[in-house]
Amino acid sequence: MKMKWIFPILMSLYMSFLMTGLITWINTGVDGDFISRWWRAFYIAWPIAFVLVYLGAQPIRQFAEKLAEKKPPKLD
Repeated sequence: MKMKWIFPILMSLYMSFLMTGLITWINTGVDGDFISRWWRAFYIAWPIAFVLVYLGAQPIRQFAEKLAEKKPPKLD
C-alpha cells in the first residue's frame, strides 16, 4: 500500500522539479528572479504531475509489459 503513494510522490517530484527547472531556464534564462519563476512553475506543476503519475503509472506499466512481450514480425 505504501508504494501506491510513495512511487507517484517521488516520480512526480523528480519529473516536475527537473522539467520546470529546465523549461524555466530555456524560456527565461538564469537571472535574479530565476528561483522565484522556477518555484512558481514547480508548485503549479507538481500536483498535476502527481495526479497523472498516480492515475497513469499502472496502466502504462501494463501496456509496456504487453509491448515487451510481443514478438517482432518475421521478415521473409
